[in-house]
Amino acid sequence: MRKLKRDDEVIVITGKDKGKRGTISRLVGDDKVIVVGVNMVKRHTRPNPNAGQPGGIIEKEAALSISNVAIFNPETNKADRVGIKVQDDGDKKRVYKSNGQNID
Repeated sequence: MRKLKRDDEVIVITGKDKGKRGTISRLVGDDKVIVVGVNMVKRHTRPNPNAGQPGGIIEKEAALSISNVAIFNPETNKADRVGIKVQDDGDKKRVYKSNGQNID
C-alpha cells in the first residue's frame, strides 16, 4: 500500500519550493510525484503545424522526489508522516502518525 496517493494534499519540506502546498496530480514511477503549482519549469517547444501546436515557452510542473514532500494534516496545519493501521477485518487504512486519525 502506498503512503501517498493521487489527490492527497501535500507540503514541500525541502528544496526551492519549501513550504508550498498543493495536491498530487500524478505519481511518476515509485519515487516521484507531480504536485499542482509546485516546481514550475519553463519548457521551450518547437511549433508542430501537423498537431496544431504553437511554439514558445510553456510553463509546467516538473516531478519532485517523494522524499521531498509530506502529507499535510489539516488538524495541526503541519506536515505529517503516514502510518498504516490494520483493522480487525484485515483492511489496511492510512493514518496520520501524530494523532492516529484516518486519512481516507
